Amino acid sequence: MKWEPEPPNELFQRETDNAMAFQVPITVKEAISKIHSKTYLLPAIQREVVWDTAQIERLFDSLMRDYPIGSFLFWMVKRKQTGKYQFYEFVRDFHERDHRHNPKANVTGEEDITGILDGQQRLTALYVGLRGSFAFKEPRKRWDNPQAFPKRQLYLNLRGPSKEESRDLLYDFRFLTAKDAEETGKGFYWYKVGNVLDLKSEYEVNNHLIEKGLMEDRKTGQFANQTLFKLWTVVQKTPVINFFLEEDEQLDKVLNIFIRVNSGGTILSYSDLLLSIAAAQWTKLDARETITAFVDEINNIGNGFDFNKDWVLKSCLVLGDFTDIAFKVDNFNKANMLRIESTWDDISKALRNAVLLVSSFGYSRETLTSNNAVIPIAYHLLQRGLPSNFDQATKYSSERKKIQQWLTSSLLKRVFGGQPDNVLRPIREVLKGEAESFPFADIRNKFKGTTKSLTFAKERSGDAA
Repeated sequence: MKWEPEPPNELFQRETDNAMAFQVPITVKEAISKIHSKTYLLPAIQREVVWDTAQIERLFDSLMRDYPIGSFLFWMVKRKQTGKYQFYEFVRDFHERDHRHNPKANVTGEEDITGILDGQQRLTALYVGLRGSFAFKEPRKRWDNPQAFPKRQLYLNLRGPSKEESRDLLYDFRFLTAKDAEETGKGFYWYKVGNVLDLKSEYEVNNHLIEKGLMEDRKTGQFANQTLFKLWTVVQKTPVINFFLEEDEQLDKVLNIFIRVNSGGTILSYSDLLLSIAAAQWTKLDARETITAFVDEINNIGNGFDFNKDWVLKSCLVLGDFTDIAFKVDNFNKANMLRIESTWDDISKALRNAVLLVSSFGYSRETLTSNNAVIPIAYHLLQRGLPSNFDQATKYSSERKKIQQWLTSSLLKRVFGGQPDNVLRPIREVLKGEAESFPFADIRNKFKGTTKSLTFAKERSGDAA
């Protein structure tokens, strides 16, 4: 996928008041410096990193080719107002398994803050490429093996352009380990991109090339000289960061602007948007930290699972007994968000216990073909007030067997394919108020004769109960 500059947003062109104004552009080095000093922070309504290494490499290639990289939208928050909002730092050293989330910023209120409303992914990409690192899992290695995630930094080949047509790059940018970067043979000299920040003037560019023997061959020397000088220019000299500055500190307006400008580029998932709204509306808990940490926790149960924020938020609607469980913005209004916050302890406990139970049945990320199948189990545990040791206590063995039968049947019959709400709502009706045991037979009868039937052929012919 070719990296495309983000289109101008109509909001910028229609804004006529003095609250938002186009500012004097700054250099990449200046922006990186402000991220490093924690002057640039991310408001809680921002989503987390979604770009991969290929997108970062394309961004740097675009800079080198003088392609526009889109405008940015910043939000000025005066120091006396910073305590009203939650901010997060940029991810600096991304690790696919161990460090995926933005750390919470320690805002003291002693300095003004610039919140990034549009451009987080591009600024994160620039920072990771110049001062950070990116560790992703190598193929054919186990997820629980620390050696499967070597630290990689961004390098640029100074001996020649990219020769891989599939990557659609003119310049050969790659994330490499330090060991891989040392292998500089014919056609390759890997320059760590971050080192360009240390070059203070033009003559230092030439000095580096001479010291490394890159000027001995006229053809490759010319390419090396032009490439390194271009990199130094686009990072340190050319003001390529064009941005608008919003100075209105009303959260409602800022949230509205944020939603509009993020309708393009990398699309916000519903969970990103809803979690953004929750972060602004929960009063006692930090919605973003709480739900993100919970997802990490349940995914580490047993042999591991693949639940996400979407699933947790959908579960909140079902377990919270909301009439409308559709995954849409209107269902996550302030009243509903506060209701979810007040019942979060009970909801999260039920979801956790349901995942523990499913894990005890032998399921994991590879074999649990529908995460939605866990939601009715969690609802049942919540309704019955079952204890945390339900997955092990002998007195519940018969009930566990019924739950296992239902789970196995629902997965084999793929009943959650298509529109899961059409399955979750009727099941919840059956489960609501059940005080004895898991009503597998009642659920099966509820769907008998429908496209979501849980009855198998032998059962229909009377060969099995």
